[in-house]
Amino acid sequence: MAWFKKPKTRLQASDKRDLPGDVWEKCPSCGEILYREKLKENWQVCPNCGHHHRLSAGGYVALLIDDGTFRETDRDLRSGDPLQFVDLKPYRERLAQAERKNPHGEAVITGTGALEGIPVSIGVMDFSFIGGSMGSVVGEKLARAGMRALEKRTPLLIVSASGGARMMEGIFSLMQMAKTSAVLARLNEAGLPYVSILTDPTTGGVTASYAMLGDVNVAEPEALIGFAGPRVIEQTIKQELPEGFQRSEFLLEHGMLDLIVDRRKMKAEIARVLRHMLGQPAPEEFAGAEA
Repeated sequence: MAWFKKPKTRLQASDKRDLPGDVWEKCPSCGEILYREKLKENWQVCPNCGHHHRLSAGGYVALLIDDGTFRETDRDLRSGDPLQFVDLKPYRERLAQAERKNPHGEAVITGTGALEGIPVSIGVMDFSFIGGSMGSVVGEKLARAGMRALEKRTPLLIVSASGGARMMEGIFSLMQMAKTSAVLARLNEAGLPYVSILTDPTTGGVTASYAMLGDVNVAEPEALIGFAGPRVIEQTIKQELPEGFQRSEFLLEHGMLDLIVDRRKMKAEIARVLRHMLGQPAPEEFAGAEA
């Protein structure tokens, strides 16, 4: 049946060559070639296998915060160079390079807004800025976000994505672990909810401080979460690690997390958790009361 031709179900190679290369992205999990615009519409989650690609800090703000309600805070804070640190290049050059690529000027965005109508103070880490590393400005902005939650009597949300403390600031970066933890202790004493959302990756001093101190710790599927990296641990203890070690599913199984939530359902799930913690009825309960 020479007249028969199988209809196209996907773009063939010749079709793809006619389009710019940056239109497509290959999923590292299933190997599917994805149209980037569709991937963006799906919050950077592969529609074929559900793999969670990294989402920008601005993307998480758009995901979690109601349209038109976000007000960024402490935008002008910038890191100094207290140690005059130099490795392959001066720290000041690294900062300048990162600032040119990033509209927010640091590895965290903080602000206030509403999540399904619930007023919140929020901080979202940005892995694209020096690996989301926690320096003195990151710690200061998050501490201020916590203090703002105290002042306004609102819940605090922190979305973590980080390689850990910023080595170029030495002890100044490590001090942020204690500073942020102290603010969280004050929130706890005041009875105000703190929800920590852990994304891929969340490691080092960030994991060892505020990322794991939530009243509720929520993670995305397959997120790498830990202190030292798996290779470092294996070399130190001279043992092979269990399959899936330091992934969110492993941590949930061993009691280190409370929930694993698909990013596309994250806003609704966090709203449900906050309403429960605040003693507020769910929207359907309001509808039932009106009826």
